[in-house]
Amino acid sequence: MDKNRIYKLVFASVYPLYIKKAEAKGRTKDEVDAVIFWLTGYNKETLQKQIDSRNDFETFFAGAPAMNENVSKITGVICGYRVEDIGDKVIQKIRYLDKLIDELAKGKAMEKILRR
Repeated sequence: MDKNRIYKLVFASVYPLYIKKAEAKGRTKDEVDAVIFWLTGYNKETLQKQIDSRNDFETFFAGAPAMNENVSKITGVICGYRVEDIGDKVIQKIRYLDKLIDELAKGKAMEKILRR
């Protein structure tokens, strides 16, 4: 995994891709936002500030109000890596978000995505 490249990714440039992926499968921007809010503790206003600031993923996750206490329940493979086994905490958080967006796009129920 190329850490330098991943660390430099700007959240605001990837966010529309998350929405596009979800919408292509009949899901909504609001559902993408709900997943991000659940994972990070951001709300509509604070998420928009992160987007407007064009922060990279490291800064995005460092500024997260509170990672969800059930984050350890996110398991499985994303991009060829088991998310629960990724040692780098920033990359692991990015992959957690990727995994949740994939689950959303695959039609999984929101209750299951949000580990309720």
